[in-house]
Amino acid sequence: MSVYRVARAVVLSLCKVLFRVRVRGVEKVPRAGAYVLAPSHRSILDIPFAAFVTRRRIRFMGKKELWESRFGARAWTALGGFPVERGTADRSALRSAREVLEAGEPLAVFPEGTRQRGPEIQKLFEGACYLAARARVPVVPIGIGGSEEILASGRSIPRLRRVAVVVGDPILPPDHEGPARRSEIAAMTRRLHGELQGLFDEARALAGYRAGS
Repeated sequence: MSVYRVARAVVLSLCKVLFRVRVRGVEKVPRAGAYVLAPSHRSILDIPFAAFVTRRRIRFMGKKELWESRFGARAWTALGGFPVERGTADRSALRSAREVLEAGEPLAVFPEGTRQRGPEIQKLFEGACYLAARARVPVVPIGIGGSEEILASGRSIPRLRRVAVVVGDPILPPDHEGPARRSEIAAMTRRLHGELQGLFDEARALAGYRAGS
């Protein structure tokens, strides 16, 4: 059994027991081939929560700081991560992301960028849809409800609260020869924003939170 499978089994088992994770819509996740997983982002724990939707290894970009310690570097790499320099055009990270998709693996990209707060999905970066359009693979939106209340940005001790993960319908890339146009990537991103807000609302309700709270 691979290091990833062992780590996944241990981490997800703990999450399921501690946070009573509920998952809806896993049948919408492609069973084979590459795709871009696009979750809402309210906690660093969204990384393992997103892994509930598939048994396949999910590769993901993580902030470079997570790799600063030897233990962190080994742990995040074993879990499928690779570092990215936030706030810059990190060509190395983009190249790694493209290589992941070209190899047929799922790639998780948080389209809101860094962790956010509150019930509203913030303005999305176009990176998730750009990578999907370039590789001609679908974007799978995921709403994760309740993670902010467990371990929000700035907190170090988690609280035991219910979490729900809801998967939406895949958003397909433009269907034509040649590279996707900027306007098409922008349109995909607008659609992703709307889908992600609906899924986030549903996930929060499933986790027991009232609308607007």
